[in-house]
Amino acid sequence: MAGWRVPRSGRVLQAMLGVQILLAGLIVAGDFQRVLPGLFRSGTAPPAAVPVRPGDQTRRYAPRDLPSEVPAGPDFPRSDSVPARLQFTETEALGRKTLLLEGAIEPGDSQRFAEYLDQRASLPEQIALHSPGGSVTDALEIGRAIRSAGLPTLMQSGAACFSACPYILAAGTERRVSRDALVGVHQHYFGESTLLPAFVAVESIQHGQGEVLDYLSEMEIDLRLSARAMQTPPASIYILLEEELTEFKLATEMLE
Repeated sequence: MAGWRVPRSGRVLQAMLGVQILLAGLIVAGDFQRVLPGLFRSGTAPPAAVPVRPGDQTRRYAPRDLPSEVPAGPDFPRSDSVPARLQFTETEALGRKTLLLEGAIEPGDSQRFAEYLDQRASLPEQIALHSPGGSVTDALEIGRAIRSAGLPTLMQSGAACFSACPYILAAGTERRVSRDALVGVHQHYFGESTLLPAFVAVESIQHGQGEVLDYLSEMEIDLRLSARAMQTPPASIYILLEEELTEFKLATEMLE
């Protein structure tokens, strides 16, 4: 109709929609600007199996491809490929009845772990680890269950413990780590997409990081461990040196 004009209320709604689209574009653009450099940096880093030295400890993080160059010991039944979620294998290591937790830590694995322990006639004497990490929440819950049960943790020769896995290692009443094992940390997503509105993403990250700091304090681990993690992009992994493992109290004993 000639001369027809959009009502004032319609123009206001159109303006609000335009602003929302603009804000969404800015958030997404800012998110990609923040995420992509980290991804490119990780692409130039060497793989995790390359030996580290002071100042050269950042490696590529491939959660489905844990390093296997270091031979596993005879009492470490490491799988050829990384299980898609935690597997529980009863074995013996260093003269102790051992429960090996191997594979990615998926949501719900903490409940599976608790049920597994409840169904056993007796508890293992220690918990061994070989995991690329995964769900931080589940790792913290598994760790608290291990500490409550008074169990030691173990990293055997040829084992790797990345991302959320070190939080489980931290729970052991004793924490013995082989010099041929790899322990690494990095930033976490805390289960949220990077494309959330900025205020939601920041709130989620702050809450998740607060839970991690509370947990590390509870386990009497040096909070410098969390600083190393926050300085490392999610697509990379920071491999801890022997001195850091002991200084941060993540290892109470280093094994040959």
